[in-house]
Amino acid sequence: MRKQFVVIGLGRFGKSVAETLFKLGHEVMVIDNNEHTVQSIMHNVTHAVQADALEEETLKSLGVRNFDAAVVAIGDNLEANILITLMLKELKAPFIVAKAQSLQHGKVLEKIGADKIIYPEKDMGIRLAHNLTGSNVLDFIEVSANQSVYEVIAPALFINKTLGELNLRAAHGVSVIAIKRGTRIIVAPGSDTKIKEKDVLIVIGEK
Repeated sequence: MRKQFVVIGLGRFGKSVAETLFKLGHEVMVIDNNEHTVQSIMHNVTHAVQADALEEETLKSLGVRNFDAAVVAIGDNLEANILITLMLKELKAPFIVAKAQSLQHGKVLEKIGADKIIYPEKDMGIRLAHNLTGSNVLDFIEVSANQSVYEVIAPALFINKTLGELNLRAAHGVSVIAIKRGTRIIVAPGSDTKIKEKDVLIVIGEK
C-alpha cells in the first residue's frame, strides 16, 4: 500500500529514512533549511522543500496533517526537535516518529505526544552486540519491547529435519516465519518443510 511520509531534517538519519521510503515506493516530502542539502536529495524523493520547519505556518501550509506519518529526524538541535514534534501534534499529524538522543530526551518527546521514539545509536548498538555474540545470528531487529526478529544460520542439528519435528515453538519459544535458501525465500513454511544445509531461518520470538 502506497503511503505518504514527511521527513523533517536531512542529516544522515533523515536522508537515509527518506531515500529508503521512496525506494520502497512511497510518496516522500522532505523539509530542511539547508539549500544544498535539499538540492542533493531532490531526485531521490517526491518533493524536497527548503524551509524553516520551526515556523508553524510553514508546516501548516505544507499540509503535514495529510501525511500518514511525520518523521522528526533533527538530532543536533534538541530544542528544534522538541518544538517541531509539539507543533506537529498541535497540527494533528496522525502519526509522529521522533529521533531522540537519549532516554531523557525520549521521555520528553513521549510526554508531548510523539507516537514512536527512535534511538538510532542505541538500536544499532544492540544489533551489533547481537551480531558479535551470536555465531549463528546474522541479523537482529527489535520489533517491540518484548519481541525480536532474528536471521539464524540453521544449526547442524536442524539439517534434514522438518519444522514439525523440530517444534521450535515448544523447544525455544520462536516461530519460523521464512527460510532463505540461496536466492529463494520460502515464506510461512509449513510443518513438513525440511531444513537443508546453509538455510537461513528468519524467526520471531521473545528476546
